Amino acid sequence: MNDTTKQGHELDVLFINPGGAARIYQELSETLSAIEPPLWCRLIAGYARDRGRRVGIIDAVAENRGPEAVASKVREVSPSLVVVVVFGHQPSASTQQMVAAKITCDALKDICPDTPVLIVGGHVSALPERTLSEENVDFSCKGEGHITVVELLKELEKDGETRDFSRVRGLCWQDKEGIRLNEMAPLADDLDGDLHGDVWDLLPMEKYRAHNWQCFGELESRRPYASIYTSLGCPYKCEFCCINAPFDVNRYRMRTPERVVAEIVHLHDTYGVKTFKIIDEMFVLNERHVLGICDLLIETGLDLNIWAYARVDTVKANFLGKLRKAGIRWLALGIESGSDQVRDGSLKALKNNDIVAVVRDIQKADINVIGNYIFGLPDDTLETMRQTLDLAKTLNCEFSNFYSAMAYPGSPLFGLAREKGWRLPESWSGYSQYSYDCQPLPTDKLTAADVLAFRDLAFQECFTDPRYLDMATQRFGWETRQYIEGMVKHRLRRKILEEQAAQ
Repeated sequence: MNDTTKQGHELDVLFINPGGAARIYQELSETLSAIEPPLWCRLIAGYARDRGRRVGIIDAVAENRGPEAVASKVREVSPSLVVVVVFGHQPSASTQQMVAAKITCDALKDICPDTPVLIVGGHVSALPERTLSEENVDFSCKGEGHITVVELLKELEKDGETRDFSRVRGLCWQDKEGIRLNEMAPLADDLDGDLHGDVWDLLPMEKYRAHNWQCFGELESRRPYASIYTSLGCPYKCEFCCINAPFDVNRYRMRTPERVVAEIVHLHDTYGVKTFKIIDEMFVLNERHVLGICDLLIETGLDLNIWAYARVDTVKANFLGKLRKAGIRWLALGIESGSDQVRDGSLKALKNNDIVAVVRDIQKADINVIGNYIFGLPDDTLETMRQTLDLAKTLNCEFSNFYSAMAYPGSPLFGLAREKGWRLPESWSGYSQYSYDCQPLPTDKLTAADVLAFRDLAFQECFTDPRYLDMATQRFGWETRQYIEGMVKHRLRRKILEEQAAQ
C-alpha cells in the first residue's frame, strides 16, 4: 500500500485483491504456485487516480493478510468505497477467487458495516444479479469496472436523497423494488490512456513470485517478478473459456508496443524485475503487434525471462528467433486434447501432426513449451483422454499443465451444463483445479470422479516419466530434476475420490 494509506488518511477508493490461496491450491500455495500482481486492481486504480481520486490497494494474497486483517485496515483508512476485485490471473481464476471474496466481504461488513462495497470481476460480470443476491456487498458490476467505479463514487458523494444509482453504467444494485442492472459501460478504447495500470507504487513489489517452471535452471530468480498485459480480450470462442465475460463481446484490443516496452523497462530499472509474465490470453496473435514489441525489447538489450500464451495455429516459424532474442523463453500452447474429434468439438480444428511440428519448431528456437491439456471435454471418453495423455508424453514439453473441464460462469460450457442438467460444483471453490472439493464436469460417458482421477493420474504419469526427467535434467540441470521429483510428491486430496473409495 502507498504512504497515504499507511498513515491512515482517508481514501476515495480502496481496492482489495482477496486472499485464500490455501483453499484454492491446498499445500501447493506454500511454495509451488506463483504470486502475481493483481492486474485489474492496477488497471481500475490507475483510471481512478488519473481522474483525481485518492486510491489504495490491499493485495491480501501477496501480503498474506486474512479477511479480518483486511477489514481492520479498511476501518483504519476509512475509504469512501471499497472495491473487491476478483478477476484472477487467468479467466478460470475469477470463479475460484469468489471463495476468498466471500469471506473478505463478510469480514468487511462485520467490522466496518457502513463502508460501501462494490464487487467486480469476470465471474461477477457473468452473474451480476446472482452475485449481488448471494454476497455481502452493496453493489456488483457487469463489465470491466473502471467507469463504474468512478461514476459510483460521484453518486456516493451526494446526499442520500439526491443519489441516483441508475446513472452508474455497469452497476447492479438493489432498491425496495428489487435488483436492478444498469446498461453496461463502454469498453476502454484507449488502453494506453485509460487502462495503463501504472500504479506499481501501490503494490508490495518485493512479494511477487514467478511460477516454479518459469525458473527451471535458475530457481532463485523467481523474485522479483511482475505480470503485464499487452492486449485485452480474445477473438476466439472456445467452449470452455470465459475470458470475454467482462466484455460481453469477442473483442480484441491492443496497447501500443512503445508503452508495453516502456513499462517493462520501468519495472526492470525501478524494481529489478527480469522475470515477467505476459498475461494476455493470446499474446502471439497479431503479427505486427508481437513483432513490434519484440523489436523494441531487442533494442533495450535487457536480459529477460518472459512467458506468454500462444495458439498452435498462430505461431509462425519465421519469427520465433525474434521472440527468443526479445526474451520470450516460454510459450504456453492450448493443445487441449489428443483426439481430433474432441478438439473439433471444442472449436479447435487442429491435427496432431500440426501440433507436433509447431512444438518442435518452438523448441528448435530455444524456447520452452508449456503444453496445456484438458480432460473431460464434452466428447471425451476414457480412450480419448488416454490419447491426450499419450500426446502429452510424445510431445514431452518442458512443462505441462493438466486440467479437468469446468463449466465456468460466462463460458459456453456453463450454458450447456445447465441445459443438460449436469451437476455443477456446490461451492465456488469446487471450480479450482487443485482444491479438495474440485468438481469437474461429467460427460455422457464419464463421471466427474472419472475425469478428476484421470487428470491426477496424468500429472503423476507425465512428471515421473523417465523420458521427461532425462530431458529436464539435460535442459535445466540436476537441481531442477530433484525439484521436479519433490514437486510430484505433493498429492492432492480430492473429496469426490475419497467418497468414491469409501463406497
